[in-house]
Amino acid sequence: MWMTVGEQRFAITLSDNSAARALVALLPLTLDMNDLNRNEKYATLPRALPTQASKPGTIHNGDLMLYGPDTLVVFYTNFDSTYAYTRLGRVDDPARLAQVLGRRGVQVTFSQN
Repeated sequence: MWMTVGEQRFAITLSDNSAARALVALLPLTLDMNDLNRNEKYATLPRALPTQASKPGTIHNGDLMLYGPDTLVVFYTNFDSTYAYTRLGRVDDPARLAQVLGRRGVQVTFSQN
């Protein structure tokens, strides 16, 4: 899967679970993602996905997660968390992710190619 922000494209390796498969079924998908806590972008999906939430403990730059059944989250910094998420996948090379996403709201497109 691909995530495009402006002219920058990031490859995403998806998890092997029902939530990730349900996300792929929604593609292509363009979302206006808001910033939260200067460590993540989030947006509400058009419909709920299956959940298998667990507490990862540590969030990593590039993690793609589902919060609740319908909130897509892209994390762009590493930090410890007590929240539960369903893992959807991971940005393969997140080195430029924080710079590209910035600290404000941003439009992000998710696609299969």
